[in-house]
Amino acid sequence: MRIRVKDVLELLAAGESEETILADYPYLELEDIRACLAFAAAEIDHPILRSAC
Repeated sequence: MRIRVKDVLELLAAGESEETILADYPYLELEDIRACLAFAAAEIDHPILRSAC
């Protein structure tokens, strides 16, 4: 089974603990949750390009 990165991030943002998420989604591992956080951090690290106008 799969769960979207967005779903994991929303669960964490809603205050769910890693332990609760792992219990509710037994096919996930702690490393999967950490990978979601790393992915999100990398995605928001892109510079914003502004026009010279």
